[in-house]
Amino acid sequence: MASPANSYRLLILPGDGIGKEVMAEVRRVAEWFRDRRSLPIELRQRPFGLASWEAYGSLMPDETWAEIEAADAILFGAMDSLDQARKISPEERRKGSLLRLRKSLDTFANLRPIRAISGLLDASTLKREVVDGVDLVFVRELTGGVYFGEPRGVETLPDGRERGINTHVYTSDEVERVARFAFELARRRRAEGKPGHVHSIDKGNVMEAGAMWRRIVQRVHDTEYADVELHHMLADNCAMQLIRWPRQFDVIVTDNLFGDLLSDCGAMITGSLGMLPSASLSARGADGRRRALYEPIHGSAPDIAGKGLANPLAAILSFAMCLRETLEMAPEAERLERAVDAALAGGARTADIAAPGSAGMSTSAMGDAVLQALDRA
Repeated sequence: MASPANSYRLLILPGDGIGKEVMAEVRRVAEWFRDRRSLPIELRQRPFGLASWEAYGSLMPDETWAEIEAADAILFGAMDSLDQARKISPEERRKGSLLRLRKSLDTFANLRPIRAISGLLDASTLKREVVDGVDLVFVRELTGGVYFGEPRGVETLPDGRERGINTHVYTSDEVERVARFAFELARRRRAEGKPGHVHSIDKGNVMEAGAMWRRIVQRVHDTEYADVELHHMLADNCAMQLIRWPRQFDVIVTDNLFGDLLSDCGAMITGSLGMLPSASLSARGADGRRRALYEPIHGSAPDIAGKGLANPLAAILSFAMCLRETLEMAPEAERLERAVDAALAGGARTADIAAPGSAGMSTSAMGDAVLQALDRA
């Protein structure tokens, strides 16, 4: 998918709310790597969400979809806002939703790494000895489960009551491919000196689909990845264990809903949702490449949008994942991650990770701190 000039086309979709603010800092960082490290990247940008609606009267105009199709990777900000909900019908919002984008690109494997940063241990509400040394990654199945299952909707019963319906459904091949992804990732991490084992999370004690999930993950393990240590854990126990003893985890594979909830819970290991990046990846195509969508896991935060208060580090670290997974430039990804660590070690803090009573710095000032650390690297 790379262009004939042997460069990678990266499409920036800032989206709504604080997405515009944090993606402005991502663009500055990406331009630093392009200009200072001669990375072969071409940066493109299109409005998305409410900005697209206001500009084109559509959440997904043909021109935007053409850019998405042509991109080697998408750098995404945030989706949804109160204004969007007021101005656009639910039917129109679904046409240009992030869920539809993930499904269309078939980015079924969502990686959400959670790494304790030494300069940020006190930002967590957990004790230092609990979070110090944590280095785990969620592999969340992203294109199935309750977020996509049919039937869904709200219906009015004959007696006037309403009934909401969402269906949790998985096929065996959907479970198999995300399990294989998790086991392959565990092998890769083991080669990097990490534990390299897998915890598979389900609710097989009360959900038939969960029992199937567990059985299929075990079968894939036994037939293809017997060298990788596998543990099964119920989702509610996993929530507790993430707070009790997070260092026991290395790779956690789970379904769409549990992956969403549990990774947000794990965010408090770092002290803030504003610190967690993600990568959503498809299977490899005939050319060996994956479709890829990189985004911070936080939302559009309309309460602080436009105030310059948002933490851009999750978005910047998502670009580091792009360097590693799409550009396959692990040394450059590590360079950026070290720069983030150095900025934090030097005291750079936005409000979400600042000490009590401290206002913290602006979004752009945090971007400045990362760029300055890159200059010193």
